[in-house]
Amino acid sequence: MPSAVAKRDLCTESQRATVLSVFTGVGGLDLGLEAASFSSVGCVELDQTARRSLKQNRGEDWPLVGADVAEVAEWLTPSELLTCDSELTLLAGGPPCQPYSKAALWSPSSYAGLADPRATPLHAFLHLVSVFTPRAVLIENVPGFVQGTNSAFAVMETAFSGINRVHGTRYRCQVHLVDALAFGVPQKRTRAIVTAFRDGEALDLTLAPEASGGMRAWDALRDLRTDEPPPEPQGRWADLLASIPEGQNYLWHTNRGGGMPLFGYRTRYWSFLLKLAKNAPAWTLPAQPGPSVGPFHWENRPLRIAEMLRLQSFPGNWVVEGNRREQVRQVGNATPPLLAEQLGRAIRGALRLTGPSGPLKLRIKRARIVPEPEPVKPVPLRYRCLAGEHPDHPGEGLGPKPRPIGL
Repeated sequence: MPSAVAKRDLCTESQRATVLSVFTGVGGLDLGLEAASFSSVGCVELDQTARRSLKQNRGEDWPLVGADVAEVAEWLTPSELLTCDSELTLLAGGPPCQPYSKAALWSPSSYAGLADPRATPLHAFLHLVSVFTPRAVLIENVPGFVQGTNSAFAVMETAFSGINRVHGTRYRCQVHLVDALAFGVPQKRTRAIVTAFRDGEALDLTLAPEASGGMRAWDALRDLRTDEPPPEPQGRWADLLASIPEGQNYLWHTNRGGGMPLFGYRTRYWSFLLKLAKNAPAWTLPAQPGPSVGPFHWENRPLRIAEMLRLQSFPGNWVVEGNRREQVRQVGNATPPLLAEQLGRAIRGALRLTGPSGPLKLRIKRARIVPEPEPVKPVPLRYRCLAGEHPDHPGEGLGPKPRPIGL
């Protein structure tokens, strides 16, 4: 067993809400829960670059108690983390989403659901539930985590039923599919929120404070201050970005758009050459984008890391370690902190714990005025030879198909 973890003194009334974070990543979920007055007793994160990011931002405030959750689950106990005979209020995390994501359906080798070795951490997480029997459990993930034949929902239900039999608890899986945009995040980002309460309580998200709906990319980026240089667009199609209006993608250059017919209608993925619009929310930020995958800035370039962080609702001083690819992955995989803050408040409400009220700490202010869209430039000469008749997508169910479920 590793050396003893430094315990946090959490005996006072104001610090009663404690959280153990697993799959912490760059800290989005933890940051939001901290804003909702949860106090961290430990973080578990395997990725070394993400661990450096956590240390750079929070140091010992969020103590790293381990890396591999499967190893941590073998030795970590309440007595290692908690003092004063206290109990863990919340066990929270976002297990790796690759086995459940939409992208996995299209990979010839990556989709196996819970048979995927990358699903092993979920079983370790559920073992920690049995060890700690926290008052509440929170999991944030992609919708595929709880939907479809190979989702994790049935496994979680079975695990919680077993925990209930052993410990006399009343855990019950409750699922909410939410769009972070509805919680004031300037990004369309649909997530699955899974909760389970030891004494059978239910999460009521109507109790979450209402953030200003309809947030826009301009609201997040208008006053951003950073020394980070703007990234240069890469790849074959980089110079085509300037000929696409804000808020549009490659469909602009099809026979149903307003540009030149360079592509067949719906023959590319949606995020191909997708650009932000100042007066609209961002689309979901991907964790592993290719050179032509958006959303791109309206300045016709990839987003800065600082801009991605703000679109995820991180505070302006947050730091992400690693090279650009590692930074993009960390930010793209993160839980929007503003969403997490409201989930934390709702969990406190379900547990009847006193806590913060009034304005949200991580709320982004809405701008009074949004500038006009950037002017669109002509299609560069080198692309004009592509103009002509291009076959459209043949129709629903007739194009490329995802990998069959279970294979």
